[in-house]
Parts: sequence; structure tokens; C-alpha cells
Amino acid sequence: MLPVALAVAPNGGRKVKADHPAVPLSPAELAVTAARCLEAGAAMIHAHVRNPDGTHLLDAAAYKAAISSIRGAVGDRLVIQITSEALGKYAPAAQRAVIRDVKPEAASLALRELVPDASEERAFADLLGWMKAEAVTPQIILYDIEDAIRLADFRKRGLVPFERLPVLFVLGRYTAGQTSSPRDLLPFIESHAPAFEHWSVCAFGAQETACVTAAALLGGHIRVGFENNELLPDGTRATGNEDLVAAARRAIASVGLRAATADDLRAATAV
Repeated sequence: MLPVALAVAPNGGRKVKADHPAVPLSPAELAVTAARCLEAGAAMIHAHVRNPDGTHLLDAAAYKAAISSIRGAVGDRLVIQITSEALGKYAPAAQRAVIRDVKPEAASLALRELVPDASEERAFADLLGWMKAEAVTPQIILYDIEDAIRLADFRKRGLVPFERLPVLFVLGRYTAGQTSSPRDLLPFIESHAPAFEHWSVCAFGAQETACVTAAALLGGHIRVGFENNELLPDGTRATGNEDLVAAARRAIASVGLRAATADDLRAATAV
């Protein structure tokens, strides 16, 4: 079986030190977290940047500073993925602009944020075309099966220029208490569901490790981290993001799977 890529989402756009003292907010803190998570088995870091007051930010200069700091700590041993997440603050045009201005190695794109209606379809297709030309690897965020069906329709209509399109299935985003279960994966992988060449899973709550291990056994990949969860499989609180990465790595190793390197991930998602 192919190696399983472990990504870490260490901060997200909402959590601050009051939520967990180890949430990394500054470029220096992201660099330390990246190094620890690399050692624990991560192949990619999904990084958010923040305003000085800790609130969500999309800003090219802030992203470039974070990327430089992380690269200084880990070199090319992690794929660095930025987010275009709006969090209700940014319109699609601003989300597209930050990706173009940063030109990162990889970027996540929430389908329902970037294409809230048909009027944004052409701009979304143009962004994907630019990303392909500039070798920026996308990952399309899908919150439910309706998102997946919509993305599959875009592909049929020629709006997606990638033959191997990475996606992320978010499990349990709209369940009570945002607590995920492995069964939340089922709608995405049923026989009639759209198929994607490289898919990953993230989940909320203490069953995060169970959810991502189920995905790995079915051919998927993994994202863990404080953005969505702070709990280890036994329900205790992780001291750092690296604990969640290590728990996922141990879980997949226990069922005969190995963790991918950053270069393995790059080869699997090359544009």
C-alpha cells in the first residue's frame, strides 16, 4: 500500500492561547511546532497566520514571514500549505488574491467559500489554471457530500485542470457538538459518491485518531491538529500538536501502514 501522508493543522483561524497555551500563533512558534511535528511523523503543515491581536488574517506578507520561519526550521522536509479560509471575513476575490500574492507550495481552498454561487465559477477555474501553471498544489476542502458532488460537476464541465486533484473531507463539521465519528466518512466513499485521486480526512474530538486511521485503511490520508481537536485517543489533552501527529502515526503503524515523507506527498500530488 502507498504511504499515508500525515498533515498537521496546528492553529486554525480561531484558537488562541486561552484555548490551549501551545497553539502556535507567531512565525517563530509555527517554526518550533513544525520541527516537532516533523519529528513526530508529519509530511505537511497547514498554517494559518494571525493579526497581532490573534484574529484570523489573510495577508501575503504575514504568510511569507511564516513560510520563511518554518523553512528555516525544517528546510524542505515538510510541505507548507497555506489556507485561503475566509472565516466570514474575506470575499472570494481576497481569498484568490492572497494565493496569487504568496505563490506557496500548496494552498487549501474551501469550495463553498470560494464559489458560493455560479457567479464565482469562472474566477475559481481561472485560479486553478494559474495554480497549475505556477505549480501550486491545491487541496479542495469539502464539508459534505453535496460539496463533493458539486466539485465533480465542475470537473465534468472542464473547470478543474488537475488530473489528480487533492481534496480534504471534513468529518462532522455540521454534527451536534462537532464531534466526529468514523461513520461520518461513509457518505464520501459510498459506491455512488464522486471519486478523487488523493483524498485526506480531518475530524473533531477524541475520535480524531480513529477517524483518520479508518481513512488510511481505505486509501486516504490524514490531517490532525489543534485546529480541530486537542484530545488524544484516550480522551486526555495533548500537550502539543506533535502528540496528535505521533498518535496518528502509531495508529497507522499498528495496522501495517507507514507515514509518507514530504517528498512522497509531493510525488503523489504533483501538478
